[in-house]
Parts: sequence; C-alpha cells; structure tokens
Amino acid sequence: MTDISSKVREHYGPTDLTGRIKAALGAIAREEQVLTAAQLAPLDQFHIRGMLATAELAGAAGIEQSTCVLDLGCGIGGPARYLADTFGCRVTGVDLSPAFIDAAAYLTERCGLSDRVEFEAGDALHLPFEDGAFDTVFLQHVAMNVEQRSVLYAEVHRILAPGGRFATYDVVLRDGDVMYPVPWARDESTSFLLSESDTRAALEQAGFRAALWRDDTQTAIEWFKTTMAGPPPSGLNLGVVMGANFAAVTGNLARNLRENRLGVLFAVLTRG
Repeated sequence: MTDISSKVREHYGPTDLTGRIKAALGAIAREEQVLTAAQLAPLDQFHIRGMLATAELAGAAGIEQSTCVLDLGCGIGGPARYLADTFGCRVTGVDLSPAFIDAAAYLTERCGLSDRVEFEAGDALHLPFEDGAFDTVFLQHVAMNVEQRSVLYAEVHRILAPGGRFATYDVVLRDGDVMYPVPWARDESTSFLLSESDTRAALEQAGFRAALWRDDTQTAIEWFKTTMAGPPPSGLNLGVVMGANFAAVTGNLARNLRENRLGVLFAVLTRG
C-alpha cells in the first residue's frame, strides 16, 4: 500500500485521535461504562450506509461464529467490533495508521470485546500472516487508496484459506472527473480509483470468482438523500474522526454519485 500515514494524519486532523474520541464519548457515558457496537456506529463506520452496509456484507459473506475474519483497512474498528459482537467470531483488524489502531484498541476495550478482536498496524501489501490464515477478508472503502491494486488482491488471495471469501464494498470510477476532496483523499494524489470492469478483471486475475456482484450506487444515493435531509449530526459522528471538513467531503461524495462520476460496488468473491 502506498505509505500515506502522514497524509492520513493531515487529512483527519491532530494525531491525538484517541483523546478526541474520549472527549466525545464523555458526553454520553462515563469512562468505566461499557459501550456497545451499536452506540459507536455513528462514529466508527467509515463507509457509505454505515452499519447497514456492514451487516449486509456480513450476511452475504456467510459469517458465523467459527469464521476467522480479517478486517483490512479497519479504521477505528467499527466493522470488526460489529462482527465479533453479532456473530461471536474472532476478528483481526489491520490499518496503516497507528493512530487509528490505538483508537480501535481503546474502543474495543470499552466494548468488552478485546478477547475476540485484536488490531495491529500494517501494510495491506505486505501482511504479517501465514498463507491461508483467514476464512474471510472484509475490505470496505479502502481499495481507492491503494495504487498497486493487483498486489493488494494477490495478498488477500494469499492469506485466505482455499474456498475462503473476500467481501468488498468499495467506490468505483464511472464517468467524468472526480470532485475532490472526498472522505478518503484531499486530491487525486492518494486516490487510485478503478472502474467496475477493471476491478473485476483485477480480482479475477488474482484468482477470485464472483459469488455476488452488485451495483449499490442507487441505494447509496437514496441513503445520502435521507441522511442529508435532516439537521447536521450532533454528538457522536464521523466528524469527530474526520475533522471540520466532514460535511464538505461527504457532500462531494454524494454529488459524485448523483452525477455518475463514481459508483458503489458490493461484492463477495471466493478464493479458488
């Protein structure tokens, strides 16, 4: 993965992310109070449709208690905690940003899920896991930051067990120039979008077969219409992590979708 750690810190504000999250949580719960994955969902689901999309992807991937899951590009751990809490499975989260990993570990401890969820900082192109170590890999709104897409998919293929599932929910390129900034990049220097057809070709070349391949663009557009129709979010929300430009970058993403500059892909693939 392109080393964008410094750009991530610049994009999302001060490096004391855990401190910022603690301050926001103080408004709803005492430090010793156990939190739930559902309570944290407005804060920790870094993708379109939030926990709804995570739940749908988990169902499509057939997650169950015995499934060993890697959440690749885990952010501050929202999907990983959802999977562990909902299915009782074990989840490992990996992200390039140490600040995200620190925050993920803190929130997971607050949820009482540290026995089932662990996190480590790492590069998606050089994962520190043995071949076939996982049954399922989750990748949500991450691939757009990865320039060497074929290497990414080859590495996912390597660490999946034979017959394992790769569940991906990502943004794809359509027609026209993308309007920046967007949630994953201030400009095109850290944005490496592929079209839907090029994404599928890269996945198939890496050895994956599509079990489910779905265009979720219209669903995403309708979700944005609903969420943007109400007042600006207060309390826990992604702005705590993404900073003051949260509304602007999400607004640009919604416009890119409406104008067919970008699309949303929902897919589950099997490892051959």
